Amino acid sequence: MLVSVSIYQLMYAEVRVASRSDSMPTPPESLLPKTCRLLQEGIDRGLHLGAQVYISRDGNELANFAVGENSAGEPLGRDVLCAWLSSGKPLTAAAVMQFVERGKLRLEDRVAAIIPEFAVKGKQDVTIFHLLTHTGGLRPVVSGWPRKSWEEIIAKITGTSLRMDWEPGETAAYDPGLSWMILAEVLRRIDGRLVDEIVRQDVLEPLGMADCWMAIPKHLHSAYGNRIGILYNIVDEQFQPTRGHELEYCQSPSPGGSMRGPISQLGLFYEMLLRRGATEDGRQILPAESVKAMTSRQREGKFDRTFQHQLDFGLGLMINSNQYGAETVPYGFGRHASPETIGHGGAQSSIAFADPEHQLVVAVAANGCPGEELHNERFRELNSAIYEDLGLTTSSHKN
Repeated sequence: MLVSVSIYQLMYAEVRVASRSDSMPTPPESLLPKTCRLLQEGIDRGLHLGAQVYISRDGNELANFAVGENSAGEPLGRDVLCAWLSSGKPLTAAAVMQFVERGKLRLEDRVAAIIPEFAVKGKQDVTIFHLLTHTGGLRPVVSGWPRKSWEEIIAKITGTSLRMDWEPGETAAYDPGLSWMILAEVLRRIDGRLVDEIVRQDVLEPLGMADCWMAIPKHLHSAYGNRIGILYNIVDEQFQPTRGHELEYCQSPSPGGSMRGPISQLGLFYEMLLRRGATEDGRQILPAESVKAMTSRQREGKFDRTFQHQLDFGLGLMINSNQYGAETVPYGFGRHASPETIGHGGAQSSIAFADPEHQLVVAVAANGCPGEELHNERFRELNSAIYEDLGLTTSSHKN
């Protein structure tokens, strides 16, 4: 049965309009009236039970709130650890770029130089760059995550072949998970740590993303309790919980899809990118050159076989592809985003992006997966509404 709740009764947190510390809270419906209406309409239509929203400009928090429910009768707070799915991929990409900066890895390195058993069935020329730009072409296989061990998963992936009629670096198809497992194994063989430890220690903790995890330790999973967000598939207008909130899934790292945390903390990552790799207090997480490489069009104009649409990519980041169809581009950033906007979406549920022209960061997690078409429609309207509510629809660009 679909649940309808009042957006005003279940609005969590405050919307701040100047800085994180000195401004008075403003009700979300005052600052973001169209955005709030759309969130409520999504609840009424059965697209999601609830959602978290974070928005900042020039590094100043504008909005940080949640609406709706985490489960029936349980409000969704802004501190709930929502599943990000593929919206977490850029964090692994940032860890890869840190290894590049330290001289431990090069983008042009062949994967097989680090994982020798990878050099089978046509994969010998696949590089780190190919994996980060979704041009590596690994044939889809069931990896066994989370039931199989890490070693078994890597063995399964390394033993697979390239897709048919594939030229690494030239052909493109978004890879939801396999390439990211291989990137993680590259880092492990160089460094010795598992990927969740690397991302946690080298990216999340320095950015103050304290409640964000690729793999949640068992004791913390228990301690978080009902702060672990539940994600729902929507089948025949019924909310069917996925298993992603269960311990088996939460404690098993998947660098392409198991990140979770309050969506506001993902916003900190994008604020760092807008500051060219620096934290709010000036510490450099990534050098400016690495940020530029991540956020530049490294893959341009290619037709993506997975999404069946032309899409541009940086290194582990999507780049605004409205020029190929603002009303059809999947996992886009809305109609008003500037051309250099970068970000990433999570399957039918979340998105986070940074628009350098407006110094705008947006991060949204909805806990319902209504299908690709409805999801893309929902977020196209929602992202566009955020720009309209903030008066950012006039720009120097035309999509």
